[in-house]
Amino acid sequence: MIREGILFPILNESIPDWLCEFAQTPAMQRLKGIGMNCGLEYTRFPIYRHLTKPYSRYEHSIGTALIIWHFTQDLAQSAAGLFHDISMPVFAHVIDFLNHDHLRQESTEGPTRQIIEKDPQLQRLLKKWGLHPSQVADYHQYPIADNDSPQLSADRLEYTLGNAIAFQAYPLVRLQALVDDLAVSADEHGQPELVFRSFARAKEFARLALINSWIYVADEDRYAMQRLANLIRQALTLQVLAPQDLMSSEAQVIAKLKNDPQTAGAWEAYCQWDHVRRHPHPENQADWLQIPAKLRWIDPLVRGQGRLSQIDSFYQAEIEQFLRQDQTVWLRAD
Repeated sequence: MIREGILFPILNESIPDWLCEFAQTPAMQRLKGIGMNCGLEYTRFPIYRHLTKPYSRYEHSIGTALIIWHFTQDLAQSAAGLFHDISMPVFAHVIDFLNHDHLRQESTEGPTRQIIEKDPQLQRLLKKWGLHPSQVADYHQYPIADNDSPQLSADRLEYTLGNAIAFQAYPLVRLQALVDDLAVSADEHGQPELVFRSFARAKEFARLALINSWIYVADEDRYAMQRLANLIRQALTLQVLAPQDLMSSEAQVIAKLKNDPQTAGAWEAYCQWDHVRRHPHPENQADWLQIPAKLRWIDPLVRGQGRLSQIDSFYQAEIEQFLRQDQTVWLRAD
């Protein structure tokens, strides 16, 4: 029986049999060892030091699938949501930094179909439930599962709610009210989207989402993800790690980094960082990093009224401030 996930009481949804079966496969169970915070939870940065609970890619995947199922009762869409992170490597989007894809963060999605097609247990279950890999290997084909930012999708909804719990200990009853206010409706282009019925709920959710957006582009996040990517690259070059290790668990990779004298010191230093310094023009740039990052934000749709930024000038100003942020500053952690 599935027990993980914050969304079970919020959605008030029984766990369907198909989800239980797929979730028990080794390919999905591996995601329990992959965190949602891209390695930042191993540092001592204050916001991560005080996380209220661990939050894994497994929980996120289960939650995303449940949201889609809750609003659509469509097996193919929901299974695609369940598998959308199945190819996620250790430290998640840190590997996009390693692959020089950190502004799009899509390189880690590449092996999804291959993993599904080569896994005999997944293939057996897909056949049992009348599904083809083409229906579940790309959740981008389903607007409720995923759509273009800044629209609201099940994926963005899940991690916004999950992070509201993990970072802010936001009350479940408040999150329940937000989910209860959502419905599926047509967006400006006639595509289905999760939309809010009330302006007040949309505004409350947007505040949570914007806090999340700022966390994802904070100096600490950008700097630590690049530095961890550099450490992983070094470990691969030194053969402390092999490429297949990236598809294991974070605990296994950390053990290898700690057990080799060539990487142990760098990992220990990473874990001790507790603040990042900024400088517009450092004299010795060799000790500093200048790191742009992907901007993630949500502009929820209020049914019959439009996007929140169109009907709330304060939120529009907050979004404009977020989009104007300076990512050219030089950073260094101590």
